[in-house]
Amino acid sequence: MQMIDGTVIPALGFGTWTLKDDQCSELVEQALAAGYRYIDTAAKYDNEEAVGAGLRASSVAREDMFVATKVWWTDLAAADFERSAEASLRRLGLDHVDLLLIHWPNPKIAMKETVEALNRVHDRGLTRHIGLANFTTALMAEAVALSDAPLICNQVEYHPYLDQEKVLAACRAAGMAMVSYCPIYRGGPLFEEPAVLQAAARHGRTPAQIVLRWHVQQKGIGAIPRTTRRERLAENIAIFDFALSEAEMDEIGALRARNRRICDYDFSPDWDRP
Repeated sequence: MQMIDGTVIPALGFGTWTLKDDQCSELVEQALAAGYRYIDTAAKYDNEEAVGAGLRASSVAREDMFVATKVWWTDLAAADFERSAEASLRRLGLDHVDLLLIHWPNPKIAMKETVEALNRVHDRGLTRHIGLANFTTALMAEAVALSDAPLICNQVEYHPYLDQEKVLAACRAAGMAMVSYCPIYRGGPLFEEPAVLQAAARHGRTPAQIVLRWHVQQKGIGAIPRTTRRERLAENIAIFDFALSEAEMDEIGALRARNRRICDYDFSPDWDRP
């Protein structure tokens, strides 16, 4: 499995947001059988038990898996944070995860308290690596300065319709990966863009494969697409045997001028602007 440049994180993972129960377990097992090794979940997804069942059903050895989960923004006070991490491990049926993330920042809880709790969980061996999700450049800088252990990634919404150049530059400067969630937007209009369609025709690939290739071909970026369809698992991972041209990369990247964001909530931070 190809890794994100300079990190331990596989370049392509399987996202489980919105997946539940048996469907979630079966898709996790099938994803691992298809060659995925990075499985992403979160306490807030309410599916960690199902993810754990899928992990146990797989023939892939635990040491070959890269399992990530996240602590929700309402649980960032020190005691709550550690309880959340412990509860996630119980639900997953694991003694540790490979990556634990702060799911969203919380301005009502001191960053110092949260980052110290994140480091304690790391020191206790409950996670091999730690990182962030949905952090702006300013919040990233604050967290990096406070953390004793390296923060290895910032997981953020990213796709050709959203300009994340500032966050990406900050990740690169800090030696962190940027992991894209919602990497193919919602399909639909993105898959009908001439830049995507023309590249798909030239390479004999699907629009989804073109967009995912666009992600992993950028330095320091990985992606965690989610699907509810077994056949899409094989399609989404079959992106490492071709490359987009520089012109194709630029044409798809130019769509960022649309600046469309899917995940924007009342608790979201004040996003970096292009």
